[in-house]
Amino acid sequence: MALWRIRATVDDRPGYLSVLTASLALRGVNILTVQVHTTEVGAVDDFLVDAPDTLDEAGLIAAVERGRGRDCWVARSEARGLADQPTRVLGLATRLVRDPDVAGEALRTLLGADEVTWRPAAVAGGVTGTTMVLPDPTGGSYELSRAAPSFTPAEYARAQALAELAATASRRTADQVTLLLPDGAEAVVRPATADDLTGVLELHEGCSARTLQRRYLGGATPPAPARLRRLVEPAQGLTLIATTTGSGGAAEPVVVAMASLLTEGDEAEVALLVRDDWQRRGIGTALLRRLMGHAERVGLAALVLHVQAENTPMLRTLHRLARPTATERDGSLVTVSVPVTAAAVAGVVLAQSRHR
Repeated sequence: MALWRIRATVDDRPGYLSVLTASLALRGVNILTVQVHTTEVGAVDDFLVDAPDTLDEAGLIAAVERGRGRDCWVARSEARGLADQPTRVLGLATRLVRDPDVAGEALRTLLGADEVTWRPAAVAGGVTGTTMVLPDPTGGSYELSRAAPSFTPAEYARAQALAELAATASRRTADQVTLLLPDGAEAVVRPATADDLTGVLELHEGCSARTLQRRYLGGATPPAPARLRRLVEPAQGLTLIATTTGSGGAAEPVVVAMASLLTEGDEAEVALLVRDDWQRRGIGTALLRRLMGHAERVGLAALVLHVQAENTPMLRTLHRLARPTATERDGSLVTVSVPVTAAAVAGVVLAQSRHR
């Protein structure tokens, strides 16, 4: 027995696939996997089969044509073809998350392309026979080609999803930075993900009651896990975490701080939590500056922070941003607005000059 790949088009009508499979079965062909690609010209059926050694390429094509198949393509396959498509795609996705720079190689593997070329020009995507042009979400485009068979819309959609995953992983990698703090300590700052929930819970458990009260402006009890989950990956906004290796060189990084930016309209509310033993080491200032940079990139007008009046360390951290601020005090609560856009900065400066 030998492994073969077969691709053929049949009319997208009830019973036509069964006619094709019956024709293959009559010749002792065992169908191992099948994928159906819907196109404008019919259903493109992609088979991985185990065929008798006596059956060659011409015999398989004849069997397909007797089963009402057309535009047949046949090629020998290897044992690795036995891995089903979802398993292969998940493996490629895992590889991309670890190394987004292999996007081109992942696309080649996914589609069985002979050549993959990245070009700096952004062009419209599409499929023309055995050539596929795929926009790169990070800029530029990919051109993929193979001798046969022709690409299908379903394959284009898969490639597009994989390219988007690579772009997301690349952006996350670019957003990660290692900070060298004034006291010589190092901390890695990056966007939080759902996988960081356990570390964020441990961060809250490691904070004193006073630190939690300053962060949440209420009781000293950590928020429920469901609320923290929403903070880790907000629907609108961004949460950054700072991690460092644990004492004794622990392999797993430890979350020592988090800063959340929750957008509402053209403004965003910002809050910061730093574990007690990592306070007064510059990490809070670094986190706020990176959130400020994010706010500038997405075009927010201002950041708003609610701070207890006695929380002088936080007010001092805001002062280090070296930006004009507007403050309002309501009893023991101070609301600080930090302008982001040039127009908002000018408005705050004008307001301050009028009160002098």
